[in-house]
Amino acid sequence: MAVILGIESSCDDTAAAVLSNGKLLANVVAGQEIHKAWGGVIPELASRAHQENIIPVVAEAIKRAGISNNDIDAIAFTRGPGLLGSLLVGTSFAKGFAHALNKPLIEVNHMQAHILAHFIEDETPRAKPEFPFVCLTVSGGHTQLVLINDPYTFEVLGETQDDAAGEAFDKTAKILGLPYPGGPLIDKHAASGNPERFRFPQANVPDYSFSFSGLKTSVLYFVRDETAKNPDFVKENINDICASVQHSIILHLLKKLRAVISDRNIKCIALAGGVSANSGLRKAITSLGEELQIQVCIPPFAYCTDNAAMIAMSGEFLYRKQQFAPLNTAPLARYPL
Repeated sequence: MAVILGIESSCDDTAAAVLSNGKLLANVVAGQEIHKAWGGVIPELASRAHQENIIPVVAEAIKRAGISNNDIDAIAFTRGPGLLGSLLVGTSFAKGFAHALNKPLIEVNHMQAHILAHFIEDETPRAKPEFPFVCLTVSGGHTQLVLINDPYTFEVLGETQDDAAGEAFDKTAKILGLPYPGGPLIDKHAASGNPERFRFPQANVPDYSFSFSGLKTSVLYFVRDETAKNPDFVKENINDICASVQHSIILHLLKKLRAVISDRNIKCIALAGGVSANSGLRKAITSLGEELQIQVCIPPFAYCTDNAAMIAMSGEFLYRKQQFAPLNTAPLARYPL
C-alpha cells in the first residue's frame, strides 16, 4: 500500500491531496479571488499567490489525511503543462519536500491526470472506465480526444487547432459582459434559454480536430451588430444567447466524439477537464451513451476542475512502476501528452 502526496499548481489553484492505495484521504484546494478584478488569470499574480498558499495547503492536506510526513511514500507534482511561474512554485516545493523527507519524486502530466481522475476512490462508489476507452478532455486551455489503452499509454487522436472549448466559453462570457470566470455563468444562463434561438457556425476541420476561434468571432460580430440595433439586446436575450452558444460548442464536440466511436468501435467514453462540469455537456454525453448503448464515465465535480487528487492518482500509477523523477527536474509550460 502506497501513500501518495499530490501537489497541483499549474494555473490559479493551489492544491494538495493524499491518496492511500487509490483511496482519497484528503483533497484541499485554495483558489485565487484576485483574478476576478482583471477578467482573467494574471500569471505573475498567480505565482505569487501560490507561494503564499503552498505550505498551508500541503500542511492542511496532511492534517486532514490523519498522517505524518514520514507516512508519505512518494510526492507527485504537476510538471506541466501550465503557467511556468505557477508550475515553478509547485515543482520547487515538491522537490524540496521530497529531498527533506528522503522520499521519491514523481512528475505528472496535468492532462493525463485529468483522465486518470476517473480512478480515484472515495466514499461514493462509481464505475471506472474499462480499457481501452476514449476520453474527451475539455478545459480552458485544451480540447482533446484521447485513446487510453492502459494507465501508461495515451494516444491523442485529435485536438483543437486554435481556441479550446473552455476558452470559447470564457471569451463569449467576456463579450456578453459576464464576470470572470464566465464559463459557469454561460451554463447557468443556458439552463433557462432556447438553444435553437440563434444559430452560430460549426467549424469544418478534418479528422478528429476541433476549432472554436470562428465561433468566438461569430459571437463577437453578432453581439456587435444586434447591440447597434438595440442597446439592451444582450440584457434582454442573455439566456437564449448563452444557450445557443453552448449548444453550438457541444454539437461540435459530440460530432467528433461520434466519429471516433464509430471509426474505432469504442465501447467506453469518458469526460474530463474543467468544462466537464458543464451541465449541458454532461447531459449530452450521457444521452449519447444511452443512444449508442456504451459505457459513459463522468467524474464528480470535485475532480473536474484542477485538483491535486488527480495528481496523486496519476502519481500512484507511476509509483507502481517505480517511475521516479530526478531532483533536477524542471517545470514545462508545454508538456505533450
